[in-house]
Amino acid sequence: MQILFIKKKRPAQFIKKPILFLLIAVLIFGAYFLFFSKTPIIPTQAGRQTRLVPIYYVDTKEKKVAFSFDACWGASHTPALLEILRENNIKTTFFLTGFWVEKFPEMVKKICEEGHEIGNHTYSHPHLNGLGEQEIKIELERVGNMIFELTDVQPTLFRPPFGEYSNKVIKAAEKCGYLTIQWSIDSLDWQELGKEPMVKRVTEKLHPGAIILFHNNGKYTAEALPEIIEYTKERGYTIVPISELLYKENYYIDSNTGAQIQNPPASG
Repeated sequence: MQILFIKKKRPAQFIKKPILFLLIAVLIFGAYFLFFSKTPIIPTQAGRQTRLVPIYYVDTKEKKVAFSFDACWGASHTPALLEILRENNIKTTFFLTGFWVEKFPEMVKKICEEGHEIGNHTYSHPHLNGLGEQEIKIELERVGNMIFELTDVQPTLFRPPFGEYSNKVIKAAEKCGYLTIQWSIDSLDWQELGKEPMVKRVTEKLHPGAIILFHNNGKYTAEALPEIIEYTKERGYTIVPISELLYKENYYIDSNTGAQIQNPPASG
């Protein structure tokens, strides 16, 4: 008996041609899209707004730090702070609100007479992100004029209330002649945790180029300050006002860290 073997076609053979046609169609369409379409495939970055940030610290190898004091409420501890700073021959930066300036004009004069730098902390300490640009300018210009009338010094540094900022806030400050300043070390003196937690927090975080935040009327600030100063000096640091810490030109601000970084010298 003769056995006939019938060779069956495998299913794959029936789909080879359709797949081939599909691939060819995809390639043709892709080539057309690449070379003839006027619509770009990769979206451009044009129109995207650059994120602006304040200066949080200065990128430097020099062992220098800046102490700063925000003045928003009260002044009962301020004379003690000034005495401690005077005894240690230290100059710092005080950021003043307008309503504080109105209430303690003689203290404003004394801070300036003792050689400390004065910065702008707005008139009423508002949430600036919720204000329009013109309202922000009014906040800054009002207290700036008050400080100038009392001290004959025009402030150039600005610290936003609550540390809140946006491109709008930074641009408005720039238009008023201010550089926006934050901090890299927060003493948390406003939480009134006590002297030791405050000393521990500041000293453990100390680094070159740091900007340290205190408040002029923190309950334990004057008590903790001598120990913080002693620790800082023992480790070879110099304490300066913020403006003496900053680079004046040829720098950029890192948009991720807020570090003020010196541009490398031009080659050639």
